[in-house]
Amino acid sequence: MTVEVHLVTPEREVWTGDVQMLVAHGTDGMVGILGGHAPLLVQLAIAPLRMQLEDGTWLVAVVDGGRARLEEARARAAADDFLAAAEVAKAEARIVVAG
Repeated sequence: MTVEVHLVTPEREVWTGDVQMLVAHGTDGMVGILGGHAPLLVQLAIAPLRMQLEDGTWLVAVVDGGRARLEEARARAAADDFLAAAEVAKAEARIVVAG
């Protein structure tokens, strides 16, 4: 059973897709969400949000706080911003090179 995930900011929907597992860092600790999970509301920390896709690969986004709400087989994470982990690595590399 999968979980339909929606990553949204006040301006737009950043990403939508089905995942096998969602791993989020809440302000009270980490939470792993699988299909069929009980309803849940999590205050997100500024941290990576990991999503295991149906093919087993992992998609990682960095979340700028916010909230994640799980109802039935749908999770909605709302934050001020989401960045793909690859984009964060590129930005860090530019900072190091610029010195």
